[in-house]
Amino acid sequence: MRFLIFQHLDVEHPGVFREFWRDAGIELTTVELDAGEAIPADLTAFDAMIVMGGPMDVWETELYPWLAREIAAIRHFVVLLGRPYLGVCLGHQLLARALGETVAPAETSEVGPCQVELTQAARQDALFSGLTSPLTTFQWHSSEVKRTPAEAVTLARTDHCEIQAFRWGPHAYGLQFHAEITETTVDEWADVPAYARSLDEVFGAGAAGRLAVQTQSLLAGFRQTAAHLSDRFLALVQASRASIADQPAIRSAQ
Repeated sequence: MRFLIFQHLDVEHPGVFREFWRDAGIELTTVELDAGEAIPADLTAFDAMIVMGGPMDVWETELYPWLAREIAAIRHFVVLLGRPYLGVCLGHQLLARALGETVAPAETSEVGPCQVELTQAARQDALFSGLTSPLTTFQWHSSEVKRTPAEAVTLARTDHCEIQAFRWGPHAYGLQFHAEITETTVDEWADVPAYARSLDEVFGAGAAGRLAVQTQSLLAGFRQTAAHLSDRFLALVQASRASIADQPAIRSAQ
């Protein structure tokens, strides 16, 4: 299988997912959009698209012109090709924007460990079923999806963010929370000016060290959640590949 990964910051990568996917033999192609790398012309070469977070916002297309091209590529991959998608934080917001919904500043930033409540729909969802609710997650965002896209299903929420996760179609997912977190995440992100500001706004100056210590004690649980999501997502991609492979045979039979 081949996964196409869009990154918007070198330290905001798929984290622990990279380990799981490489162990599973997945071929990973990473495009660092903030560094000027180009989106591949042929998206049909990829079985799934993974879009990570970043300090920019979806509406900052004049400051980051490549955002418009990225949104178009996401729409093409998800809507026209109908292939599996997993978006995290900014990637979650970009999916909503590609599907025609609004992303805007959040009334309250969420940073650090956070309990999310899974919806009833999540209990039957191919990715989320089997996870406990409330689910301990890791957050670092100051913007949010304001409405669930048309024909999408909300899968998780918090009191400050009603759309913590959603699914559009059979296998396009947006996660506002960071399931990919590793032992180095907090230290690396605390060095990003935009993230440092949001950290200070929520916890006060000098909070990075305290947050890193707090997060370390939760890493085993975060890894367990990530492994669950990864296993379920790989199963969805396998099913999608099988469906695509069957299409020429179906057309020939007709």
